[in-house]
Amino acid sequence: MEVIGIHSGFQGLLTKDVESFTEKSLSGLLNLGGTMLGTSREKPFKKNGVMSGVDKPALIARNIEEMGLDCVVCIGGNGTQKTAAKLSAMGLNIVSVPKTIDNDIWGTDFSFGFDSAVSIATDAIDRLHSTASSHKRVMVIEVMGHKAGWIALYSGMAGGGDVILIPEIPYNIHRIGETILNRLKKGKPYSIVVVAEGIQTDGRKRAAEYIAQEIEYETGIETRETVLGYIQRGGSPTPFDRNLSTRMGGHATELIANGQFGRMITLKGNEIASAPLEEIAGKLKLVTEDNDLVVQGRRMGICFG
Repeated sequence: MEVIGIHSGFQGLLTKDVESFTEKSLSGLLNLGGTMLGTSREKPFKKNGVMSGVDKPALIARNIEEMGLDCVVCIGGNGTQKTAAKLSAMGLNIVSVPKTIDNDIWGTDFSFGFDSAVSIATDAIDRLHSTASSHKRVMVIEVMGHKAGWIALYSGMAGGGDVILIPEIPYNIHRIGETILNRLKKGKPYSIVVVAEGIQTDGRKRAAEYIAQEIEYETGIETRETVLGYIQRGGSPTPFDRNLSTRMGGHATELIANGQFGRMITLKGNEIASAPLEEIAGKLKLVTEDNDLVVQGRRMGICFG
């Protein structure tokens, strides 16, 4: 089986920006983060982007044929899965693999990248405990998650957050203030608040800045915010992500060898499987109120708003 790498995502399919892989060129990649092939915001089914005015889906189909590709493996998040499903519907041989730190792809329990981002966020929360405790402050940390709060939920629980705010669960700032003041009455002079970037705000400030100002107004306790930002996307991947990506990649090659196209690799429990792309594309996997971490967190006294 010959493997060709396509640079810059779907943009590379349009421009034939490819390279042939060898065992030597792939050696030593396991501990590297990021996207070695590069990526782009190119959406071939939209008119903007590169090659405006060109029938980009037709060009992709022609380029695939001219390059002699038996299958294209699409690796990415929800946008990638939607495009992969559309290309598959055109009759092209497509297999996709879920990769996003947001963990919001429908049909799979986890996507690789998520565990690494949670590990980075949890480490940051651990470090904030020290300064929050010594200065008797409320510390608000903002993590990624525009529509889905998986990173905030998992890192907030693992890092001992006292308040966890995510886009899926509405919050009441008065209830948050009461939670923090009740901790103070119990002899706990500091609190850690973990917020996803996509929570509802006044629209003028970042999530952490807005929540920090509101908490300080409600409680009178000095409150500081920090935004973790793009540091969550870099660095060495965790062992879990290394193993998950290896397993998913191996299963993708099995699908290709068996001629099973139009499917996305999934993780269900501890089993690697696959599901039809048309059942996955366009759907978001969001945190629900009955999620076990939310349920157990509330039993422990963690405020979700």
